Amino acid sequence: MIRKSILLGTSMLVAAAIAAPAMAQQDEIVITATKREQTLQDVPIAVSVVAADTIEKASIQDIGDLQSIVPSLRVTQLQSSTNTNFVIRGFGNGANNPGIEPSVGVFIDGVYRSRSASQIGDLLDIERVEVLRGPQSTLFGKNASAGVISVVTAKPSFEWGGFAEATLGNYDTRILKGRVTGPLGDNLAFSLAGSVRQADGYFEVINLDENINNRDRWDVRAQLLFEPTDNFSLRIIADQSKIDEECCGVVNLVNGPTGAIINALGGDVYTGDPFDRRNYLNYLPNNAVKNKGYSGHVDWEFENFSLTSITAYRKQSAAFDYDTDFTSAALIAENSANQNIDTFTQEFRLTSNGGGMVDWLVGGFYFDETVKYDNTISYDAAFRPYADQLVAALGAPGALGGLEANLGLPAGTFFAAGQGGAEQTGQDNQSYNIFVNTDWHLSDRLTATVGIAYVNDEKDVFINQTNTDVFSSLDLVQVGFGGAFFALTGLPATPANIGANPAAAAAADALSITECSPSNPPPACNSALALRPLQFLAPLVPFNSSSSDNKTTYTARLAYDMTDSINVYASYATGYKATSWNLSRDSKPTPAEIPNLTPTVLGNPNPFARYGTRLAGPEDAKVFEIGLKGQWDNFALNLAWFDQTIEGFQSNVFTGTGFNLANAGEQSTTGLEVDARWTPSPSLEFTFAGTFLDPIYDSFVGASGPTGPVDLSGTRPAGIHETSISTGATWLWEKNGYDGFVRADYLYESDVQLVENVPSSIASREVGTLNASAGFSKDDWDFMIWGRNLNDDEYLMSGFPTVAQQGSFSGYPNMPRTYGVTMRKSW
Repeated sequence: MIRKSILLGTSMLVAAAIAAPAMAQQDEIVITATKREQTLQDVPIAVSVVAADTIEKASIQDIGDLQSIVPSLRVTQLQSSTNTNFVIRGFGNGANNPGIEPSVGVFIDGVYRSRSASQIGDLLDIERVEVLRGPQSTLFGKNASAGVISVVTAKPSFEWGGFAEATLGNYDTRILKGRVTGPLGDNLAFSLAGSVRQADGYFEVINLDENINNRDRWDVRAQLLFEPTDNFSLRIIADQSKIDEECCGVVNLVNGPTGAIINALGGDVYTGDPFDRRNYLNYLPNNAVKNKGYSGHVDWEFENFSLTSITAYRKQSAAFDYDTDFTSAALIAENSANQNIDTFTQEFRLTSNGGGMVDWLVGGFYFDETVKYDNTISYDAAFRPYADQLVAALGAPGALGGLEANLGLPAGTFFAAGQGGAEQTGQDNQSYNIFVNTDWHLSDRLTATVGIAYVNDEKDVFINQTNTDVFSSLDLVQVGFGGAFFALTGLPATPANIGANPAAAAAADALSITECSPSNPPPACNSALALRPLQFLAPLVPFNSSSSDNKTTYTARLAYDMTDSINVYASYATGYKATSWNLSRDSKPTPAEIPNLTPTVLGNPNPFARYGTRLAGPEDAKVFEIGLKGQWDNFALNLAWFDQTIEGFQSNVFTGTGFNLANAGEQSTTGLEVDARWTPSPSLEFTFAGTFLDPIYDSFVGASGPTGPVDLSGTRPAGIHETSISTGATWLWEKNGYDGFVRADYLYESDVQLVENVPSSIASREVGTLNASAGFSKDDWDFMIWGRNLNDDEYLMSGFPTVAQQGSFSGYPNMPRTYGVTMRKSW
């Protein structure tokens, strides 16, 4: 049904646009989505542009706030400040694991930011933000298979100027921003900008009498612009930022059978309304993120072409520690991680200066990055009694103590406080991309574009582990074999006794891999296998490995100027994202790597071998798109109909005790995007942006479902809204020397199941948020009042099975209503 609606809507809007009268064009918006300056009207791709004026009037502080006015974009912050997912047209990933790079590329002043921890700082010194929808690998290289977010900052000015700004808001929000720019000589200019944002948390930790989900971050950016001649410029940028916050609050959605055990141990789980934004914790979650970087930008114009060079080095460090069980019971003593990423990039481009039949662009991009990621988790004092109660719930009270005695271990050995696991992981990544793009002007109105790129990506990875979790280290198949052999022979299962009793050994070997059931009770089975769900920190096999990927991507497009006001285009493009490695304790070999990882005692295949996924193979994206762009005196309309597919989409889903990294066979989306702007008078503007999607898993076998692996082929992917609409209105006024405005925007997103392995009845989301602002200016002073989510809309950003608490589910609630006042002095 939605496919028919998309096609019908496209036809009607195209007909309406063609029938519109030809009028003079509105003010042009210049963008660099194709890595050359063009107007938004002339760029034949699907792109949304948010200008600095809109960012200021809408009180947009970071990239996450952009989704309120760009409906194709979704930004979700999860368990820490470093875990933020960017999604365009329903495609995107990359959080919770530093080895999984995002499918949406984020560039700031042309410099690639490879991880979300380096992308989430406050927007500072911004000129505009461009959101490019669909695969962009031909021009932007690796990890742009779903789209690109390009942030462009303001260049230094050769005239003195700047501003100082202060904001106060609820939750004791305090924001200071400032910028100064000016000349340091006839051909040298500078700018210096900075911001500090602090706010109290809105999520209550009841037992600690503290609030989390606060804001405490600062950013600074310094620039030099050297222009000795009209055809040469050198721009040097240095930036640094820091985040030191307590994030992120988790609410209880379903308090399963383990809740009673938590209460019996003296712990608490908040079971009230999830949007009370309250819970219990043992300790506050800490997030510390530091980013800094340096870049040099050279633009050199020659007679027939221009040379661009962008050289950048970035360094990012992040550390966090949070209470994984999200209760006040002393179950987890530590779950900490340290992440360090060093990145060097270099891009060269040669661009024709236009004027001929062919406009061309040729370039290369080099990427060199080192990732180090360490993670430590350990049990607290209450975990052993918690495990004893879990075993009792399985119908085997006292089984842990009995097993300790049978193995000759001291009582209390299993799950002792301080036991756990520590992983040390790393990745070295070198990649290069060579690209060519040509625009053939076949006539004054018809242009054919052909682009091709070759990407090569090499990764060397390692994982080591120190595991002190005695119980998780047990091979329960071998434990069952020993018990069965003793029951059959009265002898311990030593090599000599096994060799002397081959028949008994064979029988014990068969029993060791037989699960118990009501129809097959002990001793004709291995009762120890029932304890496998308690092996939360199973040892992984340390390894050093590598991957080598290469791919040729391309773009083919025809663009036609129907009139001076209407352009249409049709394009086909491919995208690519290289192999992602699972740099976590969940990184376990596949059967193909080690066919019989942990065989039975006699060497037979073990159906309970701990296999997993060490990596997810590359993503291949392709999109067919038809678009229309129209611009008249008081009306602008952009349409894009597309059919987009990603083969091998890298899915990473939390299952309650770990993350399941897997390639979906194929995920596709057919959709329509509408972006319209109407200005019936110079003082009034209305905007409408809509994204209408029909997503489907064409094939996805082995996905994570609510009760285990499932086949999602033919089903709708979770987390993708079929309908997303953003509408806005702005009124400008002038009176007695005052210039003012009133602005409002509303975002609607249709109901959707959040994740595949949490039922929609437990975790779904429908969004309807209202943002508004009003302000006035006089004599270089600006005053504004603003509010975001003014209607206090309540929805979940994500959900998951609660950690090590089978039958319970948790989620992340959205931010409540915020409001404040902003005052600025400009000069």
